[in-house]
Amino acid sequence: MDTLLRQRFPFLEHLAEPTRTRVLTEGRAVTLAPDSFVCMEGDACAALALLLDGRVRVYKSNEHGRALTLYRITPGGSCILTASCLLSARSFPAFAQAETTVTAWMVPASTFRAGFADDPAWQFFVNDLLAQRLADVIEVVEEVAFRRLDTRLAHQLLALVETTEPQTVRATHDTLALELGSAREVVSRLLKAFEDDGLVILGRGQIRLLDVPGLRLRAQPG
Repeated sequence: MDTLLRQRFPFLEHLAEPTRTRVLTEGRAVTLAPDSFVCMEGDACAALALLLDGRVRVYKSNEHGRALTLYRITPGGSCILTASCLLSARSFPAFAQAETTVTAWMVPASTFRAGFADDPAWQFFVNDLLAQRLADVIEVVEEVAFRRLDTRLAHQLLALVETTEPQTVRATHDTLALELGSAREVVSRLLKAFEDDGLVILGRGQIRLLDVPGLRLRAQPG
């Protein structure tokens, strides 16, 4: 675990020795099943998760169940909202949910705060994380505000497609609607239109892509 942690997070090698020792000895590994919540809106954050394996989706949801993805965390990443909550003692403002089996190294709040206060390597890691996530959120705002839903749906299908043949997206209409912050009925109509145009074949819990170049054209704004 120590070797994997250092591989995923090279900045640890640049921490001062006392700080690095605390991260390695006071932290602990956790494994979460798919669909488990890493953190829920309103929770008090107790630790910063350094993601070793898997994928976590961070999103906002309203009282009607509609959701909008803010960003995803992949191996070598962490959650800037959690870091912000740990530094400000505020509650978590969104939902963080495992999309796959997730393994993470949990750095306790006190360990993180002490390291961030004194160690430039911790500070650089968090500032770099902030820059990445801010770019992600700006892209989401641009998509929602300026791109048509069919364009966003085509882009999402291309982002989720499996690389093996046949090229398939394993997702339900409900899942895609949640991803796009739209209604299931609207997404289903658009997918049926894609099928009628020969771009995809709809199946139970999956969508097979027939015309990837055509979808790329649909995904272009304008």
